Amino acid sequence: MKTNIISALRLTLFCAVFFSGVYTMSIWGIAQFAPNQGKGEIVTAHGKTFHINVGQKFTSDNYFWSRPSAVDYNAASSGGSNKGTNNPEYLAEVQTRIDAFLLKNPTVKRSEIPSDLVTASGSGIDPNISVDAAKVQVERIAKARKLSIDRVLNVINETKERPLFGLFGPEKVNILALNITLDKLN
Repeated sequence: MKTNIISALRLTLFCAVFFSGVYTMSIWGIAQFAPNQGKGEIVTAHGKTFHINVGQKFTSDNYFWSRPSAVDYNAASSGGSNKGTNNPEYLAEVQTRIDAFLLKNPTVKRSEIPSDLVTASGSGIDPNISVDAAKVQVERIAKARKLSIDRVLNVINETKERPLFGLFGPEKVNILALNITLDKLN
């Protein structure tokens, strides 16, 4: 029994030193070679600084709307709502989002609304929406900005991100990058 305790203490000490020091410092060292030293991609627009990998709230008619957030886009308290899909409060919240979307986008049918426009992501700070979620908002944006529908669709195509290596994940659009590109048009 004494040998088991000594072995367990050695393993605990080794893991504490390795994972608290060696591993952490190696990851930090690798990040120093990444753009912006691993602090994420930073963008400046309208005199403000934003992290492009953190969701932002857009609700104006002349901007593409973001994916809803259960934490009000607060990266310090990232998380989901943890409500199940049959929870009455959750269903009422989703219905409110659907109603608000249909009010501002009267030509869109309820069945055409992509789920990522009315449901929050697991992190609550997802910076991306699907290409379909962007396209369903085109008519509202074009009308509000007095642009042609084709011009707004071109902006989506210019800013959409392809799947990793062309294989992994769907095409997506970063909302902040998309809205900054729209602002540069006007």
